[in-house]
Amino acid sequence: MFTHTTKIRVRYGETDQMGYMYYGNYAEFFEVGRVEMLRSLGLTYASMEASGIMMPVLELKCKYLKPARYDEEISVKVIMAKMPGVKIHFAYELYNETGVLIHQGETLLAFVNMATGRPCLPNQDFLDALKPFFE
Repeated sequence: MFTHTTKIRVRYGETDQMGYMYYGNYAEFFEVGRVEMLRSLGLTYASMEASGIMMPVLELKCKYLKPARYDEEISVKVIMAKMPGVKIHFAYELYNETGVLIHQGETLLAFVNMATGRPCLPNQDFLDALKPFFE
């Protein structure tokens, strides 16, 4: 299993009239967490795309427990519980500044060959970077 935590501050433009983060912005926090998790391993979406592989989202699940509020620093914990194949699953836990779990989510992405539009396996560099966490 591999986990990584990224901190993101809720900006004014991400909130509604109540000062709560707008529900649609949680998916963007997931994306930031996912990108930073991969970056921590020396992997980037840009390098995947340069190698001809894209990663579209197939599923998104959200469970809103408590609101994220304007100007709070949110810890986005990303969890990868198993080695990816043609698909890769991420779980998310968002915590407020006091360490309270405020949100849970999941995404399922696929690896797709950009030239053919068909599912494929990730490149070997990707698999090699993750392998030590799943042995």
